[in-house]
Amino acid sequence: MLKDIQSLIKLFTPHCSDKETLERLGRMIEDRGSWPKARNLFNDIRAKTLKAERRGDHGAEAQYLFEEVCAKTLYNLTMLPAPYDPDTPYWIVPNALGVARVLRLSPMEVISIISPPE
Repeated sequence: MLKDIQSLIKLFTPHCSDKETLERLGRMIEDRGSWPKARNLFNDIRAKTLKAERRGDHGAEAQYLFEEVCAKTLYNLTMLPAPYDPDTPYWIVPNALGVARVLRLSPMEVISIISPPE
C-alpha cells in the first residue's frame, strides 16, 4: 500500500500547483520514524482543504482529500492511541481517482498503480 501511495504521489505531483504537502507526505512515507507526526500533517492538509472548499477550488480540494486519507493511513499504521476511522485506507483509491479526474489524467494511470501485476 505504501509503495502505491508513493507512486500516486509521483503521478500527481508534476500536475499540482501546490506540491508542498504532497512532497511532505512522500518524505514521511520513506521515514517510518516520522509517521507519528502524520496527525500534524493531516491537520495542515485539513486546513488547506477547508480553504479550498471555501473558495470553490475543486481541483485543490480533490488533491487535499487524497492527501488527508494518506496522512490518516500513515498515522493509523503507527498503532498509536486515537487512530482515525479503520476504513481510512479504503478511501485512498476513490480519492486518487478524483484527483486524476480533476487533473485530466486517465483513470487507468491510477488503476495501473494500484492493480497487482498478473
